[in-house]
Amino acid sequence: MNYLDQLNQAQKEAVLHKEGPCLVIAGAGSGKTKVLTTRIAQLIDNGVKPYQILAITFTNKAAKEMRDRLNILVPNHDTFVGTFHSFGLRIIRENYLKIGLDRNFTILDGDDVLSLVKKIMKEKGIDSKECAPSYIKNRISFIKNEMLSITEIEKYLTNEPEKIATSVYQEYCIRLKKNNSVDFDDLLSLPVELFLKNPEILEHYQEKFRYILIDEYQDTNEVQYKLTKLLAKKYQNIFVVGDPDQSIYMFRGANYRNILNFEKDYQNTKVIPLEENYRSTKMILDAANSVIKNNKERKEKNLKSNNGVGVKVKYLRSYDEKHEITLVIGQIKELLKEGYQKKDIAVFYRTNAQARVVEEQFLKANIPYKVVGSYYFYSRKEIKDLICYLRLILNPHDEISLRRVINVPKRKIGASTISNLEKLAQEQNKSMFDCLEKGKELEFKNLILELQKDSESLSLTELVEDVLEKSGMKKELEQDPSLESELRLDNLMEFKSITATFEETTGSVNLGDFLEEISLIADISEHKDYDDVITLMTIHSAKGLEFDAVFLVGMEEGIFPHANALIENEGLEEERRLCYVGITRARKILYLSNAKRRMLYGKDNSNLPSRFLEEIDSELLEMTNSSIKEEKIIHKEELYTDEVVDYKNGDVVMHITYGKGVVIGVDKSIVTIAFAKNYGVRKLMKNHKSLKKIC
Repeated sequence: MNYLDQLNQAQKEAVLHKEGPCLVIAGAGSGKTKVLTTRIAQLIDNGVKPYQILAITFTNKAAKEMRDRLNILVPNHDTFVGTFHSFGLRIIRENYLKIGLDRNFTILDGDDVLSLVKKIMKEKGIDSKECAPSYIKNRISFIKNEMLSITEIEKYLTNEPEKIATSVYQEYCIRLKKNNSVDFDDLLSLPVELFLKNPEILEHYQEKFRYILIDEYQDTNEVQYKLTKLLAKKYQNIFVVGDPDQSIYMFRGANYRNILNFEKDYQNTKVIPLEENYRSTKMILDAANSVIKNNKERKEKNLKSNNGVGVKVKYLRSYDEKHEITLVIGQIKELLKEGYQKKDIAVFYRTNAQARVVEEQFLKANIPYKVVGSYYFYSRKEIKDLICYLRLILNPHDEISLRRVINVPKRKIGASTISNLEKLAQEQNKSMFDCLEKGKELEFKNLILELQKDSESLSLTELVEDVLEKSGMKKELEQDPSLESELRLDNLMEFKSITATFEETTGSVNLGDFLEEISLIADISEHKDYDDVITLMTIHSAKGLEFDAVFLVGMEEGIFPHANALIENEGLEEERRLCYVGITRARKILYLSNAKRRMLYGKDNSNLPSRFLEEIDSELLEMTNSSIKEEKIIHKEELYTDEVVDYKNGDVVMHITYGKGVVIGVDKSIVTIAFAKNYGVRKLMKNHKSLKKIC
């Protein structure tokens, strides 16, 4: 094939690498996916069996993109291309007996895990005010991902909340085994444990997967690191692609030192930097390089643009958080006039707490937007209820799912009945399902048994309709005329589109396969796309995306870099990497903005400009406040004073949002003002910074 002709020299060197370990330092926008997929094609063209190649990435979206590209280069191959979790699930499926599971085990999602944690806490008499369930859930995940032994747990988790979490963890593991269930962390830790305890099984997979490719290696955590190291130990044909400058998930357990130490782990490693950027202009890349070079723990590289010089980075300085977004919106309107599309524009912020003001201002300006990371389809109550019914059909011993839907819709099975069932199950050493022996509980059991029987002869889409009809979920919503019930019913109907698509694309009507598929969908960007709207998101959510125009708001000390990161150097370096990621999402134009004062978490603070702004060469920056008239700037500058003002009836005032008004009443700290008819009479704090007496 002529696919090598489409590569630059560094990309070609990586693709043509033969045996042994290889580390590709792939800068932002440097074509790493092309390198990975083309390398797989090259290996196959040179006689490597497709099934001997293992390609792993982190998100379903990235895996799908790799598969799609590879299918063009090598149709009908059987190379495994998937996420760490999907690969781990495959290992468990193929060795479930060795792991101590039944064939029809189920996978708990985050909400299921939290429900189980809360239940164990309640049984143990642990007050959620003393130790939050979410904290315990995170500690359980930490223990599993770090693969801590009991000795290590006792050594390192020593404060009181950690001791509580440890006691819940031990019971949690017992419950998972009893329920024939695993959680997401188990999808990684169980294969590692399997390999360590069974050398012959490890050797089988080492022989099977002689060529291993890992994407985004800088984001690997301890258990992912161990898994890949075990698999690669025999043949050392490990090819990893990543960028330590884009390691931003330390809070999830990612260890960027895994990529920095790769050459120590694997002798005679070939190191290939990809420095030619196909995404951003020279101005944007120079800004990114000038920031990231201040980090000490990194692999030296210098991105070079393939897209011309471009325009300077725009700097917007505002008076407060609302004025900041007003300036942003002004610039967006200019971009739209110039021909930019809304879908190619994004606003990034450091924390979700900043989103509220951004959304408010976009709503007021009547600019359509979407918030990435907001409540999405699979988290909706009715969808989770339906999925739990399907899980029960597959595995009736799944007690988490049973508890959720035994009274959905209402069957007069109350908390006391469920509590009695739990006690009976413990006393008789049975599952709760097996203890459903009378009354409404038995009716529910018979329903599940009937649905199990139906599932043997129905397609997935037909089974979903069967569940909705026979469970009473559909009828309950149809009888309620409210808009909420109508929307819930629409969502349940939409679920049938998902099963139909699964059947069409895979040819499978296997319930277990389908539930595995949807349980692995954790990437928010994979949910249904919106129309042409502005995208709002945290910088963390923006990883892997790109837009023609990017606005990075809140560039202030304590906001970005975040206050928590200023305590230690490692935290500050991660913030700087996050800034680098944010900057390099922009293709054509980048805006950086901040405010002199900001209301956040209920407090009004004055913040210095972010140190990251100071690290950018001033010749790359252009001050841009042209979206607001000069006289308004003067008024707003006056508004931000600390003077105490006394008001009386008849005073003419100016408000930052409502405009000009007349005082018609004063009562201690409250002033009543009549504004124009659009806003009418308003009661305001008389010394609030948004209000100014003008005569």
